[in-house]
Amino acid sequence: MASRTPENTENQCPFHAERSGEVREVGSHAVWSLSSCKPGFGVEQLRDNSMETYWQSDGQLPHLVNIQFSRKTTISQIYIYSDYKLDESYTPSRISIRIGTHFNDLNEIEIIDLCEPSGWIVVPIKNIRDKPIRTFMIQIAVISNHQNGRDTHMRQIKIHSPVETKKNLTLDNFNEFSTVEFQQFATIR
Repeated sequence: MASRTPENTENQCPFHAERSGEVREVGSHAVWSLSSCKPGFGVEQLRDNSMETYWQSDGQLPHLVNIQFSRKTTISQIYIYSDYKLDESYTPSRISIRIGTHFNDLNEIEIIDLCEPSGWIVVPIKNIRDKPIRTFMIQIAVISNHQNGRDTHMRQIKIHSPVETKKNLTLDNFNEFSTVEFQQFATIR
């Protein structure tokens, strides 16, 4: 698996895509767990929509965020908020994204190298056909931190799923009714 460095994403905010109706945040439909955390710096702070609070790990690398859905869910992007200026050696420098149905069959789909990130990091989640992936579980693993830091800070994580739009089915999309049996449905009374 080759690693990549995310493109310039400083102006990309997950709330913009949500407000436009293109995607919806599905993290609230999942059960979240962490490999470790300091008291008062857990899942609640990671999901509270505040850039002032954060999850702080407490233990050996890798640090894991596990996101488990009760049903197979389509995922198009993962947004991670990180700020090197505030967190310094606690800031992740290498992150692995893994997906699967449970802990025992996770496959690494992406490795992201970060260089002093400040803001939202966007990780597109796509298969080889460039389509969003359907999964039961996502694991975000912090492989290493800046300045060889031991514990890590993550300020926010958002999980996006594309909004499926229904095609407008009108009679104009179909050919003319040509038989007597079908012509009775040509107009609505």
